[in-house]
Formats: sequence, C-alpha cells, structure tokens
Amino acid sequence: MRLNKHIAESGFCSRREADRLIAERRVTVNGQPAGIGTQVGEGDQVRVDGQPLVRRPAGGTRRHVYIALNKPVGVTCTTEASVKGNIVDFVGHERRIFPIGRLDKDSEGLILLTSNGDIVNEILRAESAKEKEYLVAVNHPVTDAFLRGMARGGIPMHGQLTLPCRTSRLGKFGFRIVLTQGLNRQIRLMAAHFGYRVKRLVRVRIVNIMLGHLKPGQWRNLTDAELRGLLPHRSDF
Repeated sequence: MRLNKHIAESGFCSRREADRLIAERRVTVNGQPAGIGTQVGEGDQVRVDGQPLVRRPAGGTRRHVYIALNKPVGVTCTTEASVKGNIVDFVGHERRIFPIGRLDKDSEGLILLTSNGDIVNEILRAESAKEKEYLVAVNHPVTDAFLRGMARGGIPMHGQLTLPCRTSRLGKFGFRIVLTQGLNRQIRLMAAHFGYRVKRLVRVRIVNIMLGHLKPGQWRNLTDAELRGLLPHRSDF
C-alpha cells in the first residue's frame, strides 16, 4: 500500500496532507526517512514526527464516518466541488462526507464531518444547547464592558437576536467565548457591534470534543466515547 494511503486510512490526516508531511521529511518507515510513493506492508513501522502511527483496528470501522478536522484558514466549508478549496476536497476522504455546520473561510480550528446525514440537524439545533468554544484575538484591548456586552446577548443579527453566552479574558487583546448558537459569522458581527475587529478566531471545542493537539490540516476519527457524549441518546453509530 502506498504510504500516503496508509497514513490517511489511519485517520491521522488526508492523503494530500500526508504527501506534504512526507515531502517535509517528517515521516519515517522502519527508522528511515520516507519518500513520495514509498510502499508499506504489514509489520512496517511508520512514524510521523517521531511518533508511531496508530492504525484503525481491522474490523473496527463503523457504518458511518465521523471525523474531527483542524480546519486551516482558507478552506471553505462547502460540499460544492466547483468551489476552490472546498473542505471535502481538502480532506480527501475515501467516503462521501460533509461538514456539520460551518466555520468561516477566515476562521480556523475544530469542525466535524460525517457521512451520516441523519445527525446533522440534530447537532446543529440551538435548542439542543450544543456548546461551541472559541479563542478570539481582536484589534483593541478587551474591556470588561465589551465582555459583558458580548455575553449579555440581544444583538440583532440576520433577523434575530443573539442568545446569552459566556466570555472570559485571555490577555490584553484576546478572549474566550462559548456559544450555543451558530449564526453566520456570529462572533465577528458581535464584535463589530461593539467596534472591534476580529484578527484571529480558532474554535477549540464542540460539546465534549476538543481540538487538542491536532495541527492545522490534520484530522482524526472520533472515539466511541466522544460520539456518546455528542449524542448520548443514540447508539446507531
């Protein structure tokens, strides 16, 4: 099996990202730096950045695919093949998958993708109180009044009002915000309402699923425990 396919099937990242890692000499096979087109077989030890690659157990695949991606800036959360830089092409998964919700092209961080269309609306519904946590950098010093205003809710947006949320300071120009809504460009528009411009926005958590140590462009399969926490009343994963 080609090395890039071997890495992608482990759930570590896409084939395209695997090719990049190989080209950067960050992948070894049996202790030797690998090249594009390297073949691997049973018993070969593959390491990325010195860490062993853990493959998905044989027979351990689910009926549906559920993955967590660290989306880089510039990737668009659409399934439209005509859109350059669309998230489906970026991931390059062997199954037909699509994103759960959106993350702005200019934003980065955690987004979930799945082949199971039945759960998408269930996860996205605001009334399900699915928390999403973000780290945000802005162009002005973060004040107590700004944090209170963001948290209070009631900001008009897309014909409705924002709901109350939680905020906390992260240094002079940064803050953390936890939302249950998912309005288009919500945090950027909320900040603009108070005269702030978002310079960087990273989503680090969706409900119980953390971005963790995933590097930009990397993805992994969700664990059974994560799926149970995300959809505790379902078992048809």
